[in-house]
Amino acid sequence: MLNIIIARAVHTIVHRLIAECMDEMQIREKTIGICPVGCSVLAYDYFNCDMLEAAHGRAPAIGTAIKRLLPDRMVFTYQGDGDLASIGMGEIVHASLRGEKITTIFINNAIYGMTGGQMAPTTLLGQVTTTSPYGRSIEVEGYPARMAELLSVNYGSAYICRTAVNNPANVTKTKKAIKKAFEIQQKGLGFTMVEVLSTCPTNWGLSPVEAMKWVEEKMIPYYPLGEFKVPE
Repeated sequence: MLNIIIARAVHTIVHRLIAECMDEMQIREKTIGICPVGCSVLAYDYFNCDMLEAAHGRAPAIGTAIKRLLPDRMVFTYQGDGDLASIGMGEIVHASLRGEKITTIFINNAIYGMTGGQMAPTTLLGQVTTTSPYGRSIEVEGYPARMAELLSVNYGSAYICRTAVNNPANVTKTKKAIKKAFEIQQKGLGFTMVEVLSTCPTNWGLSPVEAMKWVEEKMIPYYPLGEFKVPE
């Protein structure tokens, strides 16, 4: 239960930003969100718009179906790193390749935060988790997945950005990125994704303050912030 509470505190920041963007753009009544299994699954309790729950990793497939059937709707998926970059890797890559006109909000906290702190595809080299007790190594587990960089090379991707929510300035930049992704979706230019670096103090074994510092000192050097793909 503590893991879920901590995860909710982090997600709430991004939930608020998405909700503010919907209201400022006056699109809430025509927005449909999809949240799959994992820390993100309770998102449907916090948004006052139509929400669906998808099977683990399958949110992009559900979003594709909805957007193709109802092209006038704003569609977003809200996914964690275990969901998107592990079991859902194929789904997100092909949604990007097809240029599906949906927006993905990708929460990267470098660990499986809800199910006990196992190693995720985004776990950093040397990072200790319940399934990498000696730290992630190149020889055994390979390199962490850089999803923003991976998807940015696809022609179907219209906007790919990585932000963070570890300080007020980055929270402001995250909101701007989410709004930009929604605006690009409105224009029908292709697939959009905003990756958001966040914390998981409980499973990292850190205090909330230490976790914020860890994002700055450990995560951002490997996962640099910025826009990786913008419309031409």
